[in-house]
Amino acid sequence: MAVTNPLLVVGAGPVGLTLAMELARYRMPVRIVDETPARTDKSKALAVWPRTLELLDRSGAGEAFVAAGIRAHAMNVMSAREKLARIAFDHVDSAYAFALMLPQSETERLLEARLAQAGLHVERSTGLTGFAQSGDYVSCTLRRADGSTETLATPYLLACDGARSTVRQSLGLAFEGETLGQRFVLADLHVAGLGLPGDELATFLHRDGLLVFFPIAGNRYRVIGDLGRWNPADRTDPTLADVQALVDARGPGGVTLSDPLWLSSFGVNERKVAHYRHGRIFLAGDAAHIHSPAGGQGMNTGMQDAFNLAWKLALAVAAARAAERLLDSYSAERSPIAAQVLADSGRLLRIATASNALVQDVRNFMLHHVLGLAPVQHAMVDRLTEVAVEYPHSPLNAGSANGLKGPGPGQRIVAGQPFGGGDGPRFALAARPGDGVASLMRDHPSLLDPELREPPDPAGAWLVRPDGYVAAVAPRNEMRRIADYLADLGSSAPTSPPPS
Repeated sequence: MAVTNPLLVVGAGPVGLTLAMELARYRMPVRIVDETPARTDKSKALAVWPRTLELLDRSGAGEAFVAAGIRAHAMNVMSAREKLARIAFDHVDSAYAFALMLPQSETERLLEARLAQAGLHVERSTGLTGFAQSGDYVSCTLRRADGSTETLATPYLLACDGARSTVRQSLGLAFEGETLGQRFVLADLHVAGLGLPGDELATFLHRDGLLVFFPIAGNRYRVIGDLGRWNPADRTDPTLADVQALVDARGPGGVTLSDPLWLSSFGVNERKVAHYRHGRIFLAGDAAHIHSPAGGQGMNTGMQDAFNLAWKLALAVAAARAAERLLDSYSAERSPIAAQVLADSGRLLRIATASNALVQDVRNFMLHHVLGLAPVQHAMVDRLTEVAVEYPHSPLNAGSANGLKGPGPGQRIVAGQPFGGGDGPRFALAARPGDGVASLMRDHPSLLDPELREPPDPAGAWLVRPDGYVAAVAPRNEMRRIADYLADLGSSAPTSPPPS
């Protein structure tokens, strides 16, 4: 089935741009609208983690991201002038064993550039004012800045419209969670005298609260600190003098701040919807989940929502028999990930901002002695960088790796060359050549990548999804399992023309 009406992406932040970029790569007709007149000029979300870079690499975008940012190799955790722990990122089993520090303004610029290469541009000053599902389409009303309106029938409405999502609110979905009672200060400015490597993050745990330095470029840093209990009615932004006083009180001493580019204060919400799919409407990113900034995972989790959804939408168009199972799997896979990120980031923030002196002493003792243990540090970093994300209970999983050396269904598979490149949502086969493999390649030429990959264990075969997670595993003498999996999809690659 060819799609002629464009899919509609609402919201052109990093999540919406990623989703539109991937759909365009898969030759799906797509439009992306945003009510703002221009992309953000603020640094906002800074960290791009290894798993996100791996997924960007599938379309060739990873190299441009790395070139534009700073590779941060570690985080230092300090108490006054004492170093409690140094958490290194270089052990991560990825081609990107670092945290890429890149302002959100740059992330959006790079994604827009990729869209432009596909002939696609964000329709600015254009907002979604209403929608209704009917049959095979969602009827959407768009309003432009000049007051003109347009009605668009789209096969799928993709809501990437942020924490105040119009789509989520119009659907009447509960955004369950809480608003924390703390106020935080944020400053994007120049820093001198920090006395720490320019490619490392620094967190200071002071009796009075938290202070964090994130390198951006040269001597430019993001500084965040908590100010205790927050009155939501207080919308006053900090001054440079306010932030300097905070750094003087909690930092290492001798630090001078100057040339602020952005000064702001904010509160923290921790919320998510229960389900990401509602008929032909899908929610992604902040429209579906918002997190504490601790861990810097909010944007990454949203972008990974987009990567997960894009290949399933593209394949569902061609694989009518498996379409509902593919589309339902999006929420089934991504909702538990957001729940875990919410729990992890909330726990990190509460530990870092604990105000009880006894709790602080116990926290500092544990950080100093436990985070020095390699297994503990490695497990924490894998979770933080999201290379530990997996889908063990996905409805798309089949087979088992029992008795074989390698990842099981739903787990990420590591390879020198990224899985899922090209202009179609193709699976890859990691197996040694043989009759069973040859017949699979012959029978599913449009669904399987023609390049055979080296298997983790020569005694088995691994079918790998377009996003680099294992779909099915079988011993070499049971290749029928993988044949049945592919036959169940009953797919050919999407045949829609490129967006114009």
